[in-house]
Amino acid sequence: MASLHSLLSFAALATTFSVVFLCSFSLIEASNGGFSVDLIHRDSPNSPFYDPSETPSQRIAKALRRSINRVNHFKPTSSLSTNAAQADIISNQGEYLVKYSVGTPPVQILGIADTGSDLIWLQCKPCNGCYKQTAPLFDPTRSSTYKEVSCSSSQCQSLKGTSCSGSDDSSCSYSVSYGDQSFSNGDLAVDTLTLGSTTSRPVPLPKTIIGCGHNNGGTFNANGSGIVGLGGGAVSLVSQLDSSIDGKFSYCLIPLTSQGDTTSKLNFGSNAVVSGSGAVSTPIVPKDIDTFYYLTLEAISVGGKRIELTKPSQSGDSAEGNIIIDSGTTLTILPSELYPDFESAVKAEIDLAPTEDPSGVLSLCYESSSDDFKGPNITAHFTGADVNLSSSTTFIRVDEQVVCLAFVAASDEPGSISIFGNLAQANVLVGYDVVKKTVSFKPTDCTKL
Repeated sequence: MASLHSLLSFAALATTFSVVFLCSFSLIEASNGGFSVDLIHRDSPNSPFYDPSETPSQRIAKALRRSINRVNHFKPTSSLSTNAAQADIISNQGEYLVKYSVGTPPVQILGIADTGSDLIWLQCKPCNGCYKQTAPLFDPTRSSTYKEVSCSSSQCQSLKGTSCSGSDDSSCSYSVSYGDQSFSNGDLAVDTLTLGSTTSRPVPLPKTIIGCGHNNGGTFNANGSGIVGLGGGAVSLVSQLDSSIDGKFSYCLIPLTSQGDTTSKLNFGSNAVVSGSGAVSTPIVPKDIDTFYYLTLEAISVGGKRIELTKPSQSGDSAEGNIIIDSGTTLTILPSELYPDFESAVKAEIDLAPTEDPSGVLSLCYESSSDDFKGPNITAHFTGADVNLSSSTTFIRVDEQVVCLAFVAASDEPGSISIFGNLAQANVLVGYDVVKKTVSFKPTDCTKL
């Protein structure tokens, strides 16, 4: 599979859910009881991207092809300025979408919700160079609550890649670049962001830091406008809500094979606490890039066989923080030194002859037309947290006759990263506490939440 390694050096093989979540939020509501919103998979009947003519295996095959477009995700690019904010963007065919409103009166926006970046930005008039967008561009002159921030403000200082503009250098300009060469340049500002909840009417969130993009380009979809950053950096939506949600958010992702209109859930504040029987927690390891959520993977078990990770990972100088947890990455990408023994252990548990992946992406596949196919029990051993993975999500059907292991090896090249993806997280309630610096896991039937 030499071609697979070369592919992994070019892209992190990270396809994404595409979700639209309608959320609404108020500081008072979140402080008193938290709130929850729906997450809709891009291939759900509720998604604007849903194609009823496609079979489940065709959707999976497209998801694998979309993964190739997520170039160098989580990997800093040497050609980008070190003064620019380094974040990552999901490809135009596989993104989370968040429906929200900005301004007064509110204007509805559909933006990419990205757990791998921080800044909330949208395309604005006047646009010197915008990518094609279906909806009208946001006009900040029509919003009574829109205000550009000054260069001396704390908001301007909190984001890397800012500079001064205007005749008196009073305006704060931002410039963000992403690993796939996408970019946005514009004015840093504050305005009212209006979100809507599953339990209450929409409530405005005033003075939210946003980027008003006047020059934007890259692998963006015409259905959306810009990014809603959900990472760990200072200007992300999660960080801006920090005091009111007590630094807590969680999600519960339904399996890809779930039928009907069931949606996943995204929770904030007290609604996001993961506790009770079966709940385990592992530390978030601080790194130079505070956007990403780094964990430490110590070993992985297949059936009764435990495979230890004994060498430092390519993702860092030590074994600590050797894997990123990401709700936007479909596959799980294991450290290259761990993967061969892991795949061998999986093979030993399955009494079938391996076959080729039609897409050429996954390395361990079997011929099976039965929906009853089950892989062996797999457990990810993080520091202080053993996470049992559902056997129904560790393998995915890529063809009517073929199922494949939804894990791949990271490249051996410097800078390659390992990722705990969303297929492995299905039917697990995953909670982030950015104050205590922990991620918690609890086995959960997400279709019943």
